[in-house]
Amino acid sequence: MQLGARLRALRHAAGLSREEAGHPIRASESKISRMELGRVGFKERDITDLLTLYGVTDPQEHQRVLQFAREASAPSWWHSYGDVLDPWFQTYLDFEQAATLIRTYEVQFIPGLLQTEAYARAVISLGYDKNVPDEIDRRLRLRMERQQLLRRSDAPKMWVVLDEAVLHRPIGGTAVLREQVESLLDLAESPGVQIQVMPFASGGHAASGGAFSVLRFPYQELADVVYIEYLTGSLYLDKPDEVDRYAAALSRLFIEAAPLSETSAILNRVRKELGS
Repeated sequence: MQLGARLRALRHAAGLSREEAGHPIRASESKISRMELGRVGFKERDITDLLTLYGVTDPQEHQRVLQFAREASAPSWWHSYGDVLDPWFQTYLDFEQAATLIRTYEVQFIPGLLQTEAYARAVISLGYDKNVPDEIDRRLRLRMERQQLLRRSDAPKMWVVLDEAVLHRPIGGTAVLREQVESLLDLAESPGVQIQVMPFASGGHAASGGAFSVLRFPYQELADVVYIEYLTGSLYLDKPDEVDRYAAALSRLFIEAAPLSETSAILNRVRKELGS
């Protein structure tokens, strides 16, 4: 992501379109876009050609960008989970690791970054063969390791809106859901996580179309990305008009959902309903 953002900034400074940048390295406009979004591998030859095209003559800047390319090509921590990691989700993990703000609306499950181990196991078991426990275990370990992101010193901020139905759907059973709700109560008190609930009583709302996330990055040159997951893959939207529509929907959700000050009371009520 850091390399892609830098390449995009240099291209803009040179006054070139993606199509104009792609021609000298025998690449399409689409490939330049994927490079700037970190969705494709980087060849040092291509990077060198682009730096020359963008008029980068400072040797230190040249080496710094090439170092970004080498780091981007190094295996990520989830490389060892390649046997159970869906290819389309690897892109999201790249985005998630680089984000400074993750805003999410969820209608069916607690977001993966906030799931307890028991709840995560139950969710994973819904989508994969329970008769292959080793695969379930590895997918669970991947999800639990992924949550280390929120324990980093530079952890991204999370702002989550949960449809109230999520809190009443007993994934894994009542005891598992109760433990999950108790965990959300603790998370809601942490400075880096904000949780709101969209009550049943609200009726229709701005994001009735389904769950999605909007990720923001620490580079001014890199636009927000909308992530939408479906059964066999995902969509990544970065066109300004598309991102703006989803960002506007989120802004309305934050207003239409119960205020942050009521989250703990809502979660405590649900916990009591689930028993002890």
